[in-house]
Amino acid sequence: MAENEKKTVKAAKAKSDKPSLWSRIATWFRSVKSEAKKVAWASWKSVRSNSTIVIIAVVIIAAAIGIIDFLFQNAIFGLGNLIN
Repeated sequence: MAENEKKTVKAAKAKSDKPSLWSRIATWFRSVKSEAKKVAWASWKSVRSNSTIVIIAVVIIAAAIGIIDFLFQNAIFGLGNLIN
């Protein structure tokens, strides 16, 4: 019986030693802020040039896909007209 009481006391003590929810949330936000300060952020010039390259690439790829889609659509309609 003494062993069971010791386990119960240890479990109760371990549960009471646990920090509150708000304390854990505050600690998490502090660690996130600390880690964000360590990040090597890109310069504005680099971000702007990379964004421009991505936008141009997306427009070119979208145009290419649109042209290929248009050609396949016309080819399928043309084959359909040959059959009828």
